[in-house]
Amino acid sequence: MTIPEDALDNPVWFSLTDCHYDYAIDYGDVKFFQPDYGPFGAFINNADTSLAIEKHAKLITDFFIVGDKPKMPLHFKEPVEYIGLQMIIYNKINYPITEAIIELTESHYDDLINLVKLVYPEFFKSKTNTLGQYYGIYKDKKLVAVTGERMQTNDFIEISAVITHPDYTGKGYAKQLITHTVESILEKDKVPFLHVDQTNLGPIQLYKKLGFITRRKFSFWRIRCEE
Repeated sequence: MTIPEDALDNPVWFSLTDCHYDYAIDYGDVKFFQPDYGPFGAFINNADTSLAIEKHAKLITDFFIVGDKPKMPLHFKEPVEYIGLQMIIYNKINYPITEAIIELTESHYDDLINLVKLVYPEFFKSKTNTLGQYYGIYKDKKLVAVTGERMQTNDFIEISAVITHPDYTGKGYAKQLITHTVESILEKDKVPFLHVDQTNLGPIQLYKKLGFITRRKFSFWRIRCEE
């Protein structure tokens, strides 16, 4: 059975109307994640986003609109555009898992946040870990690699926060965690996908080697407000 991929054309919107409805701030045709859960928003119907952006900027001063270019309030600076790749995989990954991979719980929260702060701080908020399941590898009693789930729709789950501590790279930990996470998502009868900046060539090559294919390019627009 072929799964329609329409939701992936606007994944933030469909995440906030499907599985993550409870974490949405609803401005009508514009929606955002609550700031503790993520810095992302989206819109439909060519909405005038200016009023929603002005309201949301009172809650968080650095955030993103994913998709088409948003209309900004008159007194705001122009948003900065970043181009990302959306990649998807429909099959299990044939890569050996030799490390002990554990499901992270609240007891691992401090370890997770400390690792995230090294490489991923602007996208990962205090409650992002509650949007899905996160997995990790410990070495020397230290969390050294993680991968998890972020945006979710009825049919798709986004793989996110693929992070390895700088002192532990090159050991295949990320490959094993991605392999494990893909299998876990497929076992839920959902399809794994991910987003990566088009300039991040190393991870892009890694994902391709594991079997991900590029579905499309997309824009995410960074909005920074003067405090």
